[in-house]
Amino acid sequence: MRKVHVLHILPNFGFGGAERMAMHLMLNLNKSLYEVASVSLYDRQGTDIEAALDQAGIRVWYLGKHLGFDPRMFWRLGKVLREFRPDVVHTHRYVLRYLLPWIAVRLGRIWVHTVHNVAEKEVDLIGRWIHSIAFRLGVVPVAIAEEVKYSLKKVYSLRSVPLIPNGISLADFALDKGIRKIWRTREGFEDGHLLYVYVARLSPQKDPFCLLHAFAIAVSQNDNLRLLIVGDGPLRSDVEERVKALGLNNYVRFLGVRTDIPEILAAVDVFVLSSRWEGNPLSVMEAMAAGKPVIATAVGGVPELVKDGISGILVPPQNPEALAKAMIQLAQNSSLRQKMGEAARQYAMEYFSVERMAKEYERLYTKLLESRNV
Repeated sequence: MRKVHVLHILPNFGFGGAERMAMHLMLNLNKSLYEVASVSLYDRQGTDIEAALDQAGIRVWYLGKHLGFDPRMFWRLGKVLREFRPDVVHTHRYVLRYLLPWIAVRLGRIWVHTVHNVAEKEVDLIGRWIHSIAFRLGVVPVAIAEEVKYSLKKVYSLRSVPLIPNGISLADFALDKGIRKIWRTREGFEDGHLLYVYVARLSPQKDPFCLLHAFAIAVSQNDNLRLLIVGDGPLRSDVEERVKALGLNNYVRFLGVRTDIPEILAAVDVFVLSSRWEGNPLSVMEAMAAGKPVIATAVGGVPELVKDGISGILVPPQNPEALAKAMIQLAQNSSLRQKMGEAARQYAMEYFSVERMAKEYERLYTKLLESRNV
């Protein structure tokens, strides 16, 4: 019996949450039922995600996309679709703009598109027009949070939208407690330092400037605080300049893009995120799985992950004073940090497993295939 062919298509396999979610899904679909392959519009990036797909034996086509609009992608994607003959085409981010002709002629029995952010922010104006056409042609959008589901209904006037929250590999974050001291000693942090960590792209969406201003307020009251910035992005040089301007050089450490996130989370005390908008951020889920209290802005699907006052503290976006107040509160109360961290881990263990996410997508694939008599 032929396995169900599932083809995931992404712009690339960089370090973002959408790429990591797609990797987790591909690695955890039932191998006895599904044959999985993938497409990256761009060439290899040299990331750990690409290495994981290679190790798992998942075939990936790298199509060599140029920056900007690249019409060669229409033909190259058509060639992959004809070669792999997918039963399910599962798309992510903005790739639907290169797939409309193949959706129209049904090169792929069913089409699923995971929406990784609120619909207003997922793609630009042209992208929303393209997505509107694609959804009318039968592409099924999947929301990763209730807030994303609501935004899809509002932007595209959709009546029914499947909801499948993201999942993570929980086992990766169940590290021995001795890792904390080893990592902190190696990186030059003292026992008395209280470490906040920000794991995110340095982009306008994540609003790192709000975080820096909040942290400056907190440091003025406690000079044992330290902030680790994990990630990179277009605002990197501006963020570095702001650190200097605020006199935070001795308090902020830039770690860049890292593949040892579980070890970093094991070593820190509090996770903090200052986004202006979000979908269902994996970084928050990973911090909770590592047993860390979360301070985050109450945007997108974040309030569906973090229970305010129980597993963390939620604050309004673009409000450094409120963010600073939360940072100071947790800095002053170690028992509250521990209590919130334990609640965060318990919630993560119950709701965030990648196996749950994979089974929900399998059920969706089956339902759609059966409904179209495939």
